[in-house]
Amino acid sequence: MLSTDLLTVGEVARRSGFAASALRYYEREGLLSAARTSGGQRRYERHILRRLAFIRAARNVGLSLDEVAAALAELPGGRTPTKADWTKLSRGWRTRLDDQITALTALRDGLDSCIGCGCLSLQLCAMSNPADVAARKGPGAAYLPARLREPTEPARHPHPHPQRP
Repeated sequence: MLSTDLLTVGEVARRSGFAASALRYYEREGLLSAARTSGGQRRYERHILRRLAFIRAARNVGLSLDEVAAALAELPGGRTPTKADWTKLSRGWRTRLDDQITALTALRDGLDSCIGCGCLSLQLCAMSNPADVAARKGPGAAYLPARLREPTEPARHPHPHPQRP
């Protein structure tokens, strides 16, 4: 028999800001688990809301779903994670965030002096690419800071993106 403290898909979606389809997707990917009613409906324990908050934070930091899954696999299965559990998992994010902040600042500062100037002078523009010299720097947007040129993770499902609150 299921506890009355379990949440429906709709309740979890409303409280977490994730679409119901994202919850089902994350369950298929092993990031979440749900109990089933006798009629086959999903029911989630309340601690799933913390896992979903972690997933959102991790994705916003830039972790891939594989990295999120590996991190969540370190959490205890039989109890609600503690603050110490979350602190341990997120400790490595600081360097990653610092790198992203540095890269975004460089991008912002570069845009101020180039695209925002309105000069339309390809001879003087730092982002100009005469004779395709940027091709020697490899694929992608060669003039972006390296941290912002890292390949993005391909989608594993047509609709894995959570709704934004």
